[in-house]
Amino acid sequence: MSSCVKSAGRPKASEVEARTQELIHVAGGLFLKHGYTKVSLEAIAREARVAVRTIYVKFGGKAGLLKAALVARRERFFPAGSMEEDTRPLRAILDDFARVFYALLCESDAVALQRVVIAESGSNPELADTFYEAGPRMTREMLDRFFARADVRAQLREDLPFDQLPPYLISCINGDPLGRFLFPDQEPCGEEAERLLAQRMELFYRSVLKHP
Repeated sequence: MSSCVKSAGRPKASEVEARTQELIHVAGGLFLKHGYTKVSLEAIAREARVAVRTIYVKFGGKAGLLKAALVARRERFFPAGSMEEDTRPLRAILDDFARVFYALLCESDAVALQRVVIAESGSNPELADTFYEAGPRMTREMLDRFFARADVRAQLREDLPFDQLPPYLISCINGDPLGRFLFPDQEPCGEEAERLLAQRMELFYRSVLKHP
């Protein structure tokens, strides 16, 4: 009797995706621990147990891998189309965005990554470009689309410089970023952080809404 032995065949799509996500996770951890410049593709490949060629094929190199790590992290907080399709009142939408975005800004990993970018971007423009494209730019474009909605625009003062609304809102949410970087242990938390954020959002509403 002859026996039939199944070949290993190609990995399932779910397995490929899991390996890709593990690679992104490993790379992100190494960037945070050692800095972007000091981490080589060889080190990432070794830690993630993949070939260097795999990184080039999937991401085009280290910058593409960093971008994928940033996008994956951001999408955990802001699903695609979340603000553009939300039909709740304007304040409810923006209050939720503010809470989520502030939590994202205060995450220890986020603060550590921003420190890496600030420290290394002067000598590595690729790092600055990649960080901006996968983080701040995507957030600002999402806010641009939200503020361009006809129902939203109808509630805003007509004399506003609308292109400045996204960075202005982000600044109001951000609070005191310098203090957060220099004295992270003193960053307000819990109910106090919520109270201060609510105050900053109220300032935003009073300055941009027709009838705050």
